[in-house]
Amino acid sequence: MTRSAPARGAAGPAPAARDALVQRLREVLRPHGDVREVRMFGGVSFMVDEQLAVAAGRDGSLLVRTDPARYDDLLLRGGEPAWMGEDRPMGRGWLTVPRPRIEDDGDLAYWVGVGLDARAAPR
Repeated sequence: MTRSAPARGAAGPAPAARDALVQRLREVLRPHGDVREVRMFGGVSFMVDEQLAVAAGRDGSLLVRTDPARYDDLLLRGGEPAWMGEDRPMGRGWLTVPRPRIEDDGDLAYWVGVGLDARAAPR
C-alpha cells in the first residue's frame, strides 16, 4: 500500500520529469511492503517499511540509498556521487542516478533494488 504525505510549502506544480518518475516508482515499489511517500531532498522520497530507499529528484534523477561496501561498483554501473546542495557530499551511502540512465524500466528496477537492499546494510 502506498501512502502519500501532504505536500508542505509547495511552490507551484512539480516538474513533469519528477512526476513521471514518481509514477514509475509507485509501480516498481507496489509489491514491496509498506511504502510511504515523503517530500524531502527537494523531491519525493519513498520509505519502505519506514526506511528511505530512493527519492525522485526535481529533474527526474533518482537518489538511491546504497550499501557503502558496494559504492565503487555502483559508480561503475552509472551512479554518481550524491550532493546535499552544491557543496556537501552525502557520502558513500548515497548515489544519484541521472534520468537518462533510468529511462529503461529494467534499469529503474535495478536501482530501486539497490535502494531496497541497502536498507539492511550496516552504516
